[in-house]
Amino acid sequence: MHPYQEFVNPHLGKMLSQINMDKSFVKGQGCYLYDSEGNCYLDFIAAYGALPFGFNPPEIWKALTDIRDSGEPSFIQPSALNAAGELARKLVEIAPEGIKYVTFTNSGAEAVEAAFKLCRAATGRLGILSTENSFHGKTLGALSATGRKSYQKAFGAPVEGFDFIPYGDIDALEKKFAEKGEKYAAFIIEPIQGEGGIVVPPSGYISEAKKLCEKFGVLLILDEIQSGLGRTGKMFACEEEGVLPDVILLAKALGGGLMPIGACLCTEEAYSEEFAMKHSSTFAANSLAARAGLAALELLLRDDKALIKDVERKGKILKQELQALQKKYPEAVKSIRGRGLMLGIEFGINRDTFPNSLLGIMAEQELLTPIISSYLLNVEYLRVAPTLNGNSVIRIEPPLIIDDSHCMQAIESIDRMLAVLSQGNTAQLLSHLLDKKDKKVVSFSYNKKKEKEKVLPSEDPEEGRFAFLVHPINMRNYSEFDESLSVFNEDEIGRLAERWNDMVEPFVVSGTRIVSKSGKIAYGEFISVPRTADEMVNMPKEQILEELKAAIKLAKERGARIVGLGAYTSVVSRGGQWLTDEGIPITTGNSYTVVAAVEAVDKALARLGIPINKSTAAVVGATGAIGRATSILLSEKISELILIGNPKHPAPSKRRLQKVAAEVCRHISGLIKSGNIPKDNTIGSKLLLSGRLPDPERPLEEFIEFVKGFKGKTPIVITTEIDKGLLLADVVVTATSSVNKL
Repeated sequence: MHPYQEFVNPHLGKMLSQINMDKSFVKGQGCYLYDSEGNCYLDFIAAYGALPFGFNPPEIWKALTDIRDSGEPSFIQPSALNAAGELARKLVEIAPEGIKYVTFTNSGAEAVEAAFKLCRAATGRLGILSTENSFHGKTLGALSATGRKSYQKAFGAPVEGFDFIPYGDIDALEKKFAEKGEKYAAFIIEPIQGEGGIVVPPSGYISEAKKLCEKFGVLLILDEIQSGLGRTGKMFACEEEGVLPDVILLAKALGGGLMPIGACLCTEEAYSEEFAMKHSSTFAANSLAARAGLAALELLLRDDKALIKDVERKGKILKQELQALQKKYPEAVKSIRGRGLMLGIEFGINRDTFPNSLLGIMAEQELLTPIISSYLLNVEYLRVAPTLNGNSVIRIEPPLIIDDSHCMQAIESIDRMLAVLSQGNTAQLLSHLLDKKDKKVVSFSYNKKKEKEKVLPSEDPEEGRFAFLVHPINMRNYSEFDESLSVFNEDEIGRLAERWNDMVEPFVVSGTRIVSKSGKIAYGEFISVPRTADEMVNMPKEQILEELKAAIKLAKERGARIVGLGAYTSVVSRGGQWLTDEGIPITTGNSYTVVAAVEAVDKALARLGIPINKSTAAVVGATGAIGRATSILLSEKISELILIGNPKHPAPSKRRLQKVAAEVCRHISGLIKSGNIPKDNTIGSKLLLSGRLPDPERPLEEFIEFVKGFKGKTPIVITTEIDKGLLLADVVVTATSSVNKL
């Protein structure tokens, strides 16, 4: 185990390991990274925009070594900070006219926190308005403004005073201000939502938002932590609309790729003595970070902003090439988003586009973009990453210094990946997880003609609703669901499942509608728990029960009013007894299994041309609930029944088999008493001819004695010798909880 996974973040470390993204990089230079095995990767993440000049830019290193050589002190609060003052002056010079002051922080999230304090102090109000799907950081205040509940819930966020409206919706902003504008200190937005999926708002949105903020006395905060400092082809993204916000937030690129630093820029009106005297930081505005920031700005401003102008040009080339790929693979790519070198590829894969494929499941569970990123990393040696909130988007955010050849290298890699994706070739997309990137995988193209018509619930409130939990019994079931996986052998599928099963949550496989003879309708869904039988019986009880509970929760959310437990979901939950507190009725599904088994025996014998009343059936595992009920129902139709018990425990097994045989006899006795005369040559007819069959109301013990008294050739055979027992049978039903092959 890598020390990062063992000592830093075991959960993230495990996930990265599962999808082969746990590379150990030992060298970074310019736009390239090198791993411990000597492989070279083109980096198109740039630390989410924090590497404007790539890895180890010499100009930034020189600024840092100059400090070392000069002896300039780094942490000297409180005093007149030379480097911080110079950097602040430079930032004010290049910012939109009207920006007056700069407060330095150690990160982007801290810059957001400073902005909230700044605005609250200036306005005397506490409310902060943000947008849905936004991302502003993970400190508590910044997290409270981040518009995704999944990040907030565990940490008690959002704290009081934070509200959200849809991003890019100016009418929603005006309505919210009209309702409670007097409560808000600030409205915080990103000029382009980064982690939200590289979402560009409608033209004019920011300028209209500024006008509304002025009307209601609310300060406008523009979070340019990711979009600022040249990333979009402008020094600041807000230049696109010529807007002067009250506050501009910077970080990431400001450190030149070597030092963490953030900055909160504001107008004079937004600044106050209260904030100035009460907000401070030990490490913020340190000389080392400030000198790195000055060197970064120098590179951005050099030759009349030549680098930023070239970012605009290269961004257009990349976007045009990506849009061409969208036209080439319309079934895979939904849209191309962004400006400059802040671009995103939105994928259109879902359960409807590839219903009988793991691709649709991965997309549904937000796993497809991580797998795509892993494929590009391991097969194409191109480093990209998903956006955190926009789960169907991968970001294209390379260092600003890339050249045209880098652009085309990335486009060619993405082209090859999209060819695999659009073919529905799950096997090829996952093959690198088996270290098979050098092994040719059989080509595959998804056959949409095989798709079955999707069954959906109706709007009839009287329609019955149920769910049935299923799971792969063995590795072959995976390729039965996704045909492309048939190129893998059972061992390879098993290795994939080891990675896959821990990440995937229960999912709906299909739906069905049943109409009874009386016209009543029931709609049901089959929900897969992604564990094989062997995994289920060997997992810790608590873990498998949690996964079953997650499947039941999904069933409830989708409208089910009863849940059946299929296959080993019943075995590992003690026939459902450990799942009785989930707020929905539970059934084992055993009745369904028994009826299906008896019907299968009927069909099997018909295909063999054997009259059912002249047949012998063997039931392996006859003492279990399913085996017992199957034996009872078969006894009405067949000539002889062989009940086979556990050979490892012959004595107690035979006692239980005698009890099952007795229940069969009592069932036959009940049928006879009710007037159902057994057909010729069936078990019932033979028992009737014996003349000694007890009355069905008599205790079971009398039927056990009746079974013990069988003489000579009997219609019900009891044995634990499976090899001998099976030789006598025309058809065999296995009903055991063993995961071994029989």
